[in-house]
Amino acid sequence: MKPVKAIALAALLAAPQFVSAEATTPMPLTYEVFEEAIPHIDLETCPSEIAGDDRFCRAVVHHDAINVFAFLYDADSPAVAYRSYPADGLNAILD
Repeated sequence: MKPVKAIALAALLAAPQFVSAEATTPMPLTYEVFEEAIPHIDLETCPSEIAGDDRFCRAVVHHDAINVFAFLYDADSPAVAYRSYPADGLNAILD
């Protein structure tokens, strides 16, 4: 992967967003939209690298990966962090 693509990918993963065909600016991914649209598992605690007192996490299993999204408790509960783990590394996110 070229460095520019890696930086762009990292930026997209750090701030998950959707873009509406009518919107001129990206819209944040809120928990309300996420909960209705994406089958997920509620996590009791967030993985340590995205944990915080101000957030909660949800996990999505997709193919051979476990994707964890962190949302803020306040406002519209926007997504503020995202991490992906190989399914065989499940113990890493449960620590």
